Amino acid sequence: MRERSLPHVTVQQLDYLAAVADADTWAEAAKGLGVTPSALSQGLAELERRLGVELFERVGRRRVIAEQSAPVLAYARSVLAQTGDLARWVERTQSGATGLLRVGMIDAAAIGHYAHVLRSFRIDRPEVELTLRVAPSADLLRSLEAGELDIAVVVRPEERPPGIEWEDVMEEPLAVYAPPGVEAGDPSTWGPWVSFNATSHTRQLIAKAVTDAGAPFEVVAESNQPDVLREMVRLGMGWTVLPVIQAENEPAPLVRARHEPLLTRWLVAARRAGSVDNPLADALVSEFS
Repeated sequence: MRERSLPHVTVQQLDYLAAVADADTWAEAAKGLGVTPSALSQGLAELERRLGVELFERVGRRRVIAEQSAPVLAYARSVLAQTGDLARWVERTQSGATGLLRVGMIDAAAIGHYAHVLRSFRIDRPEVELTLRVAPSADLLRSLEAGELDIAVVVRPEERPPGIEWEDVMEEPLAVYAPPGVEAGDPSTWGPWVSFNATSHTRQLIAKAVTDAGAPFEVVAESNQPDVLREMVRLGMGWTVLPVIQAENEPAPLVRARHEPLLTRWLVAARRAGSVDNPLADALVSEFS
């Protein structure tokens, strides 16, 4: 039996749907798209007709996306991300320009390990429009999935998110640091701790390594900013575990509580699976090693 053919929907209609989902009002969505509210409404009505599914429901006087529309919205975002990839590739090919490269990095990568790589890349390719977003790994992976980044250097998560592929680029050491004047002693005496936020994958790695070493892991303060954690240690608020490159940089380096690193974490260069090849991303990653 022949399968039912897919309904004919346009990229514009999918763009309308995503815009309404992201905006506070339909009027705001229409303005962002550069169309009239009437054109937006007609386009979405036609999308509903072609799909044969009601995509919206009324909440008071407002029309909002219905819960059953989640698969359609997810499909729309995926198509728009890949369409954006293709459009940028066509532009690079037709114009002969090298184009745009949108990079995301965690702070340790952007400020520490690969600052010189980014600097050299910009100098060697002045015609490239290189944008950089520095944020925690989870935020960067979400931006990558949404098509807002071409590549992201993040901490390798325990499980690979759907639609993401990566390659390992660096194994990074993290060490234990005590407040000034505090003796390291036996691990059972370590702490209390200042550490990354509870949702951080690195925080989970640290918690396991600390407890495996025989130390209690009582966190008294949190921050996603390594510089803030370093200052907390200097003020005597607690112990911490940080990437060596961030804890021991000038002008106020911390001193390790013990010489050897407590653990290592992998940094990976992540991309969307199936995205159009980007030679600029390939060139940047090749300079990481």
